[in-house]
Amino acid sequence: MKIDYSLVTRRTFLNTLLGGWLFAFLSGSIYALMKFAFPTFGKEPDFVVLDTDDFIGIPANSVKPFAWGGKVGLFFKKADGATTVLKGMCTHMDCNITYKEEERKFYCACHEGWYDEDGKNIKGPPPKPLEFFDMKIEGERIIVFKKGINIELPKG
Repeated sequence: MKIDYSLVTRRTFLNTLLGGWLFAFLSGSIYALMKFAFPTFGKEPDFVVLDTDDFIGIPANSVKPFAWGGKVGLFFKKADGATTVLKGMCTHMDCNITYKEEERKFYCACHEGWYDEDGKNIKGPPPKPLEFFDMKIEGERIIVFKKGINIELPKG
């Protein structure tokens, strides 16, 4: 059976089929490449496990960074020896913050934001305080986790 008048020619149909297949293939390839290149982009863990020996012995009034997913976390030992853990990202534009030991303040160099030792925003554009985490020490490891999450790791 032959159709005399068709709205779609054989060439248009095959070009559309080939173009659709090519678009799907390239989209999948680009997605896979992006997931390979940036595996932790946009993801934050609920908890991380740190080695006690690496973090407990830091001097007073100093910080030591660690990986918090794709961002930085800071293990902070205050001048009085109390330890706390916080996310090392400014609340204004997610820039990395640093601790200025001589001033005993956290500083964001992107837009000159300042935080005190307790994480309260005291100067500059940051709209809210720094995010702190809970932590517990179990033998040779420090478990750092988001506030409000109950973490029970297997013994061993």
